[in-house]
Amino acid sequence: MDARTETDVAHVAAAIGDPSRAKVLLALAGGGALPASALAAEAGVSNSTISGHLAKLLDARLLTVEHDGRHRYYRLATTDVARALEQLALIARPLPVRSLNADTRAKALLRARLCYDHLAGRLGVAVMDALQENDILTAEHTGTAGATAVAYAVTPHGHQELSAFGVDPDRLPRRRTGVRYCVDWAEQRHHLAGALGAALTARMFALEWLRHGRYRRVVHLTDGGREGLATTFGVDVGQIF
Repeated sequence: MDARTETDVAHVAAAIGDPSRAKVLLALAGGGALPASALAAEAGVSNSTISGHLAKLLDARLLTVEHDGRHRYYRLATTDVARALEQLALIARPLPVRSLNADTRAKALLRARLCYDHLAGRLGVAVMDALQENDILTAEHTGTAGATAVAYAVTPHGHQELSAFGVDPDRLPRRRTGVRYCVDWAEQRHHLAGALGAALTARMFALEWLRHGRYRRVVHLTDGGREGLATTFGVDVGQIF
C-alpha cells in the first residue's frame, strides 16, 4: 500500500491517551468552547501545565482555538472527534467512583447528556426509540448477520411531525449527514446524531424542555419537557428520571 494513503492513528491515540488530555476532550464533548483555565480545572492540572496538553491536542487536530480579543477558547475540532470519544467509551473500563460528587455526576451523565450537539444517555435512547415506534424514523438493516449496518431515514409522516415541531428535515445543514446515529456508550444502543439530532436538541432547548445541568455535558428535563416529549413524540420518561 502507498504510505501516503495511511493515517497516523498512533499519533492521535497518543494525544488522547494521556488522562489529563482525555479529561480535556471529554469536558468539550458537549460541543462548547472553554478557556485554558477552565480546562485546567477539569483536567486537575495547573494553568502552566495545561498549555502543553492543549498544544499536543491542537497538533493532533483534535482541537481548534478561537480568539476573542486577548482570550483564547478551545473546542473539539469536528463532530467526528466527539463520535470517536463516544466509540472509545464503548470499550473503555469505567472509572472508579471515589466521592459522592463523582457518583452524582456519573448518574446524571447516564440519565441525560450531550454528545457534542445532540442528546445522549437514557433520555437520548428513549427519544430514538419513540421516533421509530411512532413512524417518524424508519430503520433499514443491511449487510450480513455478522456485519449488519443500520440506515435511518425520515418517513413521510415523520416529515410532517418534525416540521410541525419546528424542525424542517429539508432545511438541515447540507454540510452534515442528516440522519446519523451514535452507539451510546452507556446504553449500548443507538441515539440520534447528525444534523437532525442536533436540530431536535436545539429545538428542545429553545422550548425550554431541556436545560443545562451543574456538570458539564449533563442536561436536565424540565416539567414542560416531560409533558412535551410525551405528547409530541410519545416518550415515556418515567423510567429515566
